[in-house]
Amino acid sequence: MSGSNGTDESPHEHDDARTENIGSSPESAREGEGASAPTERFEAVDPHREVAEAKASSVTESQASSVTESQASSVTESQASDVTESQASSVTESQASDVTEPQTEAPAASQAPTEVRADGTNQAAPTGADEPPTQKVHPSEEPTAVIPVVAPGNRAPGDGSSAATDRLLRLQGQQNPAQPGPEQAGAPVPPTSTAMPSAAHPPQGDQPTQQMQAGPPPQGPPPVTPPPTGGPRGSGGDGDEPGKSGSNLPRRTIALVVGGVVALFAVFYVADLALSSGKVPRGVTVAGVEIGGMSLDAAEAELTEQLTPRLDMPVDVTAGDTQGQIVPSEAGIGIDWPATLDQVGSQPLNPFTRLASFFGNDEVGVVSTRDEVALSAAIEKAAAAAAHEPREGNIVFEDGTPVPVTPQPGQQLDVAVAGDVFAERWPYGDVSLPVESVDVTVTREGLDRALAEVAVPAVAQDLVVRGLDGAVGVLPRDAVGAVLSFVPDGSGGLEPQYDTEAAIGVLAPQLAPSETEPKDARIVLDGGRPTIVPSETGEMVDWPVTLERLPDLLKEAGDRSTDAVYRKAEPELTTEGAEKLGIREVVSEFTTSGFEYASGVNIRLAAQEINGAIVKPGETFSFNDYTGPRGAAQGYIESGIIEAGRPGKAVGGGISQLATTLYNATYFAGMEDVEHTEHSYYISRYPAAREATIYDGAIDLKFRNPFDTGVLIQTIGTSSDITVRIWGTKTVDVQSVTGNRTNFTSPNTITLPAGSACIPSSGAQGFTVTDTRIVTDARTGAQISSATRTVRYDPVPIVKCISPEPEPSDEPSGGGDDATSGDTGSEDAEAEDAPAPAPESPAAEAPAVEAPAAGGTEEE
Repeated sequence: MSGSNGTDESPHEHDDARTENIGSSPESAREGEGASAPTERFEAVDPHREVAEAKASSVTESQASSVTESQASSVTESQASDVTESQASSVTESQASDVTEPQTEAPAASQAPTEVRADGTNQAAPTGADEPPTQKVHPSEEPTAVIPVVAPGNRAPGDGSSAATDRLLRLQGQQNPAQPGPEQAGAPVPPTSTAMPSAAHPPQGDQPTQQMQAGPPPQGPPPVTPPPTGGPRGSGGDGDEPGKSGSNLPRRTIALVVGGVVALFAVFYVADLALSSGKVPRGVTVAGVEIGGMSLDAAEAELTEQLTPRLDMPVDVTAGDTQGQIVPSEAGIGIDWPATLDQVGSQPLNPFTRLASFFGNDEVGVVSTRDEVALSAAIEKAAAAAAHEPREGNIVFEDGTPVPVTPQPGQQLDVAVAGDVFAERWPYGDVSLPVESVDVTVTREGLDRALAEVAVPAVAQDLVVRGLDGAVGVLPRDAVGAVLSFVPDGSGGLEPQYDTEAAIGVLAPQLAPSETEPKDARIVLDGGRPTIVPSETGEMVDWPVTLERLPDLLKEAGDRSTDAVYRKAEPELTTEGAEKLGIREVVSEFTTSGFEYASGVNIRLAAQEINGAIVKPGETFSFNDYTGPRGAAQGYIESGIIEAGRPGKAVGGGISQLATTLYNATYFAGMEDVEHTEHSYYISRYPAAREATIYDGAIDLKFRNPFDTGVLIQTIGTSSDITVRIWGTKTVDVQSVTGNRTNFTSPNTITLPAGSACIPSSGAQGFTVTDTRIVTDARTGAQISSATRTVRYDPVPIVKCISPEPEPSDEPSGGGDDATSGDTGSEDAEAEDAPAPAPESPAAEAPAVEAPAAGGTEEE
């Protein structure tokens, strides 16, 4: 604070600043030097010298704001210049702490302090009783003196310095270290007005320094309580000062409480660790069995008692939307006790883990042993039951009503993963096996859209197709399901599929009366000469064109009818095509005879089927395909066959004689042999190595027409023989050369119970024979080809039919259809069309020789 004692216009112009009861002690001297105590400075000025305005306002705003903990109010700049004598005497310790950073060190002790009198003159203060007064100095030349203003109660006993002053100086250095402190040499001292203690009367011992009375200060702003600054002797310090020790009591109390809690917790931790040593950690459970706190032996006994029975108990297994049960012991599951107890662990040292164990459980599970084979087998059964293919959304028709099929994802089970899960979770009694979902592509929205936009309108009413001559075809609404179906479109919806053939199957028979079938040209033998019957062009419904609007027709809400579109239908063989075939003469002919009545019936029926057949150039003829089935429904009867290498009977027997006759006719016509099979044993009415057997659906006869002209097959049958003629254009001549019979084999004997199933036979030798076909040009005679075929015939077995009573003679009776005995040529049996073992010679090897589907039979 700075005051003005000069002759300026201050209202305190004649105020005096005096000291009272200043003690004399070294401590007081140090205070006079400004060593520690905060002081309030007054400037001694010349009464005739004006105080500059800047000195009167030397206390800055920052100085006024450095209010300490004990100060009650803030001193402003104007207040600092108006301090009077009475105000100076009322400055307390708390006010003294308000001095801010710019305060500097007091003059050195060598400078005599001066006393400011009321008349404005300065007089040197006495420094002692026996010290001479110092020389008077004009007030204008007097140095500024610093008078410590210290409350008696704030000075430490035995110390002449003020604790508040110490705190102030330290505070100044901390708040503004950039400014020089009181102890820095040469620091400028701001102008202040102070009351100096007399040098002759320094403060004595414990005598407190008296405050100068400077009158009541002007009214300032309300007091502001600053935050505590701390420090070893300030507010919030260690409480060494009287009256300040109570501020640290809460901190000490908290520290004591915290220390006590920590010590108590440490005692509890050590005690708990000691008591639980060697035991299972607290809160541990194994498959739900609580063993926490037990010894390892007790824990193992408890687990053995609780878990062992579970191995033989069925475990509920859920796999997606399927359920079942698996017995762990049957699935190869056991318990690994050492590993299970090992994973229980030891006592934890972490105090927080130990604390948490009081409030929860730690499930560690069971370590299982496993028999991989048994476990896989058990899981595969569950996988088979759980797996199902995804069901795509679809629309089906039931009694003409479209019914939506809700899409359902499929699922499948990974056996390896499921086995691991079961081995881990079985002790808990309920295992959910992970399944992989197989997604569907059709969404419910796509299904509903197809139902509403396609399926429902399609069955709203019948579809009508109008034909010629008033013919009408109707596709009923309840038959739409056979025509309309749906498939996923790949975008979550359903794409309609229309089966035109199914629609034709419903509509075509109804419009057939309005159609005209085309007729092929025919070649008939009238008067012994081939005659061409002209072909006829037909008029048929063009169904693909008629039904190309089928999807739109099934959506129409009004009239659902359309007209049938007709087209011209050309025959396969036109008149012109028949003329180009060149069928005008007989190119070959062959006849066989010697069959019985039943065989004759079957032979003539089959001959009628192939009579008039035309084989175009390059085509292949199939005997079985052309005649079709040969059963009782077609008029065939039972006749002789070869069954299991011996004579027998069956419906359609004897047809192989017609096959042999046809084979020889095509043989000499120069046709190409595609497929044929000889009988298993030789039959004398057929040429050796140039005959064929047949069996419906198993053994066939096929040949190909290699010429540029066509051929026509003519059959002529009588009660005793059958003839086949081949008509066409003769271009080649064919010659057959039969080789000698070799490699004879003797027959074996078969004894059977007498009855209709036994046909006795005297047997015949087997042999091997060859046939060579030589083809030459009919015009030039030049040889075109030569091929040799080797055939091995099995011996005809000797069959004896034994009746319950011995016969007078055991000589077998002959019976049958020219079955000869060896090379004698005698007629032995009519064993017709029986399948035979495959010949051993390469030329005779053919799959059809083996026993066919009908029990190893072939027609004779």
